Amino acid sequence: MAGRNFSAVQAAFRARFPKAHRDFLETLKVSATMGDYFFCHAGVRPGVALDRQKRDDLLSIREPFLSSETEHGKVVVHGHTPSVAPEVRANRMGIDTAAYATGRLTCLILEKDQGRFLDAR
Repeated sequence: MAGRNFSAVQAAFRARFPKAHRDFLETLKVSATMGDYFFCHAGVRPGVALDRQKRDDLLSIREPFLSSETEHGKVVVHGHTPSVAPEVRANRMGIDTAAYATGRLTCLILEKDQGRFLDAR
């Protein structure tokens, strides 16, 4: 990566990125609750109520979340930590299948009391 001018690339991207897209992204919430599920990017801090989670944890936590068997009040659906296949546990579902590296993008479809996965390659 030596010799690459990342600040120039960043500036060029900013100049070409539509304001409407930026406004949309800046207003997105970092989590959402629907029914029995809590959706976030990375996961939650075990032992902390879902409505009291810190933004940094929702966006970047790995441990102790990944190894926790703690009941969070909802099933946490997350990405951030890639795996070969979706990881389903009693307290969480990890759906990051590393599309950037594998070409496999995974989607979780929740209908009534059932979940299934769809992947695009």
